[in-house]
Amino acid sequence: MSTGTYAPRPGAAPLGRMIAAQTALETRMLLRNGEQLLLTIVIPSLVLVLFSTVDIVDTGSERAVDFLAPGVLALAVLSTAFTGQAIATGFERRYGVLKRLGASPLPRWALMCAKTLSVLLTQLLQITLLTAIALGLGWSPKGGVTGFAAVLLLLALGTASFCGLGLLMAGTLRAEATLAAANLVFLLLLVGGGVIVPLDRFPDAAADVLALLPISALSGGLRDILTDGAGIPWADLGILTVWAVLGLGAAARFFRWE
Repeated sequence: MSTGTYAPRPGAAPLGRMIAAQTALETRMLLRNGEQLLLTIVIPSLVLVLFSTVDIVDTGSERAVDFLAPGVLALAVLSTAFTGQAIATGFERRYGVLKRLGASPLPRWALMCAKTLSVLLTQLLQITLLTAIALGLGWSPKGGVTGFAAVLLLLALGTASFCGLGLLMAGTLRAEATLAAANLVFLLLLVGGGVIVPLDRFPDAAADVLALLPISALSGGLRDILTDGAGIPWADLGILTVWAVLGLGAAARFFRWE
């Protein structure tokens, strides 16, 4: 008896193709979710337009949009890499999706890689849209080639920091607790992370502590380059690096798939 010939030959697809397919699926699911779309696109856009056109908060700059635009870019990274990632992954864990995907030919590390790539693709859409809105409001970003490279590095480290913290929360808390905690953290960092309120408006002791948060380092570093035309913000890069290492390390150590 011959074993027969099958076409296509049974077996797992190449690893690169599996990651690409999972990335496309994760991105479609993210953009189809109304709550996630609200967090990732609508809220940052409204914050930018509202606080740039209405004199609600004294930003201390000549034009509000010059202060707000870098902060809102940081807020977009927070909304996607942390809040959206934590909520989506938390409910996938609750409903057994992660457990089933973990038993598929797609390695678990490749699944996390696909989730990260999905976050980066969504952020590309966010940043393009928010930059267009800010330019329409009169924003004139500064910084040359070196500044552009530093901005990319800040965004990459910010994404790594928030992804690690989001996955840590999703992998250790119940889905309902993750939903509540992620949204609460988002609101607290929106107010106290230097996004719409300058840190120097807070008491000195509080400002010193808030400056160590990843959202403050990201928004402050982006503002130094894009608004003030400063050089590479090494201190902010250092803070983000520490958060990225701690967040991703803790997520890898404590994440529970069930």
